[in-house]
Amino acid sequence: MHEHYQPRETEAAAQTYWDEQKSFVVSEQPGKDTFYCLSMFPYPSGKLHMGHVRNYTIGDVIARYQRMQGKNVLQPMGWDAFGMPAENAAMKNNVAPAKWTYENIAYMKNQLKSLGLAVDWTREVTTCKPDYYRWEQWLFTRLFEKGVIYRKNGTVNWDPIDQTVLANEQVIDGRGWRSGALIEKREIPMYYFKITAYADELLTSLDDLPGWPEQVKTMQRNWIGKSRGMEVSFPYDQASIGQAGKLNVFTTRADTLMGATYVAVAAEHPLASIALQKLPADKAAELQAFIDECKRGGVAEADIATQEKKGLATGLFVEHPLTGEKLPVWVANYVLMHYGDGAVMAVPAHDERDFEFAHKYSLPIKSVVRTSAGDENPAPWQAAYGEHGQLINSGEFDGLDFSGAFDAIEVALQKKALGQARTQFRLRDWGISRQRYWGCPIPIIHCDTCGDVPVPEAQLPVVLPEDVVPDGAGSPLARMPDFYSCTCPKCGAQAKRETDTMDTFVESSWYFARYASPNYTKGMVDPAAANHWLPVDQYIGGIEHAILHLLYARFFHKLMRDEGLLDSNEPFKNLLTQGMVIAETYYRVEANGSKTWFNPADVEIERDAKAKIIGATLKTDGLPVEIGGTEKMAKSKNNGVDPQSMIDQYGADTCRLFMMFASPPDMSLEWSDSGVEGAHRFLKRVWRLAQAHVARGVPGSLDVAGLSDAQKDVRRAIHLAIKQASQDIGQHHKFNTAIAQVMTLMNVLEKAAQHSDSDRALLQEGLETVALLLAPITPHISHELWLELGHESAVIDAQWPVLDESALVQDNLQLVVQVNGKLRGQIDVPATASREEVEAAARVNENVLRFLDGLTIRKVIVVPGKLVNIVAS
Repeated sequence: MHEHYQPRETEAAAQTYWDEQKSFVVSEQPGKDTFYCLSMFPYPSGKLHMGHVRNYTIGDVIARYQRMQGKNVLQPMGWDAFGMPAENAAMKNNVAPAKWTYENIAYMKNQLKSLGLAVDWTREVTTCKPDYYRWEQWLFTRLFEKGVIYRKNGTVNWDPIDQTVLANEQVIDGRGWRSGALIEKREIPMYYFKITAYADELLTSLDDLPGWPEQVKTMQRNWIGKSRGMEVSFPYDQASIGQAGKLNVFTTRADTLMGATYVAVAAEHPLASIALQKLPADKAAELQAFIDECKRGGVAEADIATQEKKGLATGLFVEHPLTGEKLPVWVANYVLMHYGDGAVMAVPAHDERDFEFAHKYSLPIKSVVRTSAGDENPAPWQAAYGEHGQLINSGEFDGLDFSGAFDAIEVALQKKALGQARTQFRLRDWGISRQRYWGCPIPIIHCDTCGDVPVPEAQLPVVLPEDVVPDGAGSPLARMPDFYSCTCPKCGAQAKRETDTMDTFVESSWYFARYASPNYTKGMVDPAAANHWLPVDQYIGGIEHAILHLLYARFFHKLMRDEGLLDSNEPFKNLLTQGMVIAETYYRVEANGSKTWFNPADVEIERDAKAKIIGATLKTDGLPVEIGGTEKMAKSKNNGVDPQSMIDQYGADTCRLFMMFASPPDMSLEWSDSGVEGAHRFLKRVWRLAQAHVARGVPGSLDVAGLSDAQKDVRRAIHLAIKQASQDIGQHHKFNTAIAQVMTLMNVLEKAAQHSDSDRALLQEGLETVALLLAPITPHISHELWLELGHESAVIDAQWPVLDESALVQDNLQLVVQVNGKLRGQIDVPATASREEVEAAARVNENVLRFLDGLTIRKVIVVPGKLVNIVAS
């Protein structure tokens, strides 16, 4: 054993052993408890960042701990390899996305391996490879034939220069992020997953996930957004519209129906088109210009909620379904065609958005609910106006409360066949078509005679050509006859292959199931393997994936269940959402007002007596920089720390130990160079104590019965650490407090006597315990220590240390004695001492007597096993 801790050699030796022994390659072992531990797979962006390191270390600690519990543990890894970043990098570097992606995967895989993760790499999946997405296409064709996937026109952000659809976040101030062109809202044909058919189950089965954070479940419930409301029809005013018909709206506030003073429709609504034909030329031109403006707006609810509310009257009217009153029809920019029926009934007195709109355009405001703000609703808007309450100004419905009004208004509407109660979900069907190249091709063939025809199973996969360099002007697939020219599988006529690709969320919605049988060639998953491993026992990932990824994965799991591919209802039993890694930021403001950000490694800092940063200068020029505070590590703020440089300098175990010790896994972790150095010093302490012990030879077995009181105290510390670490890691995932217990144990072991054989045997047990408790967290040094402590088998195959409850039993207790709440002495009493005996010992303690001189004891409080407080005056 080297005299000094040498992490590079130690870690290389451990990893070589694991590779040679195939330590992490697992197979199904019927009868043995399984544990499937999964961290969200990475996008191959080029390099690991500290968020990756934290995420995968957390998963690895859990996986290794469960293995030490005797379970058959599966921990796989793969790559979420399709997506826009690869296309953007390809355009920037004039290289095919495939080449860029595969090179990044190779580099990042080596980085992950250097962390010593207990990953079964034989199960690696890469979503951009045909052997993976083939089965995605297979499921698509089956669901398309069943109607679970369908095609219809959808409203999207369209960049007229790049000829492509943009995600909401790619639209900046109404313009395309790359081209700068004004964005249009355009109707194009898209494919949709009918996720709304599963909305109720996705909502109710959240109750079957006690191992998920309540915050995440609440976010999903709100996203699904189940609400009971009323479907209301407003008959067309035939005098103004010129034809019979009904305007349908859905409202959750049917109680306010008598307060509706206008209706608003989306720019794409049929009534807007009718208005263009009815209005005089100048008014029609004005409306057309407004419609065009609306079409250039965003399509995201969040954008609509914050933008200025604008509208234009159409000159058309509809009739109130209960009173027959004529209500004007407005085109408004806050109404989206793809939400509901593209129309809303406006009740300005009780809806903030309608209130703002009505005040802007001087539209009537009629209060119909008595709220805590009174019967009138003057400006400005108050939150109270939206309250439920007793109806007023509502004719026959006056005096009814919310539920009573809802029921009575439903009866009245049903009599006229103009409405009925309906349960609706905020969730919309999932549009998965993307006019981008680097994604999974949609397996549909368009035939003029047969329509949309799924690609037959025998012709799957539809392979994406990998030698294409996109130019940003729409999908290159649409300009590649070699790709899209084909014959119809039904009639044999010339046909055209679909050139859209799937949303990359599709690939990440089922990868967890493919890991169970990644090389299976007869189907999407091997049902036997899927049912053996699934659901995932522990899933780890960021809170930013709380809604879409997790919701889509749950949806896909149910789809696979309904296809007979697996039996379980949910994909993930337990979910841990790890906190962010944050670090200090430093910057200078340039002459033009922009900020230049400096990496913390390039900044010299000055701290006060409490370690607070009070000044900072740039190392290169010695001039001051501004302190920006702590923020999430990000390229934009240049405050990231390269994990590889940390591993090269200190070793993977130090990085792992710091990450697990600095903060509980679900809380933010503040990066600290001094914290990393402290973690390294601790591992050197462990090594130093073990090296000195091993150098004297491995001692004989420990005779527990013959221990002295001092030795019993040492052994108690050993087993107290086992007890606490078992709870902290196994039950609560509080790795930081488990590590603190090991540090406390090390303090005891370093001070323990090492003279007799019994002392040395006790130290042996203590060092073995340290190695085992640290094995999930710092596996490399634990591997080396375990072997040097005389074990023939590796620590990777060792069991978690067993708690000896008898070691925790104390013969004597040391209790604190207080006088009027202040520490005045200590007493040693037998553990079996009665309350009276403890009180008597406290009363005669020499130190305590000095502070009782001249006082009368009023009361004695004994807290068993801890303290005695004598109240005197």
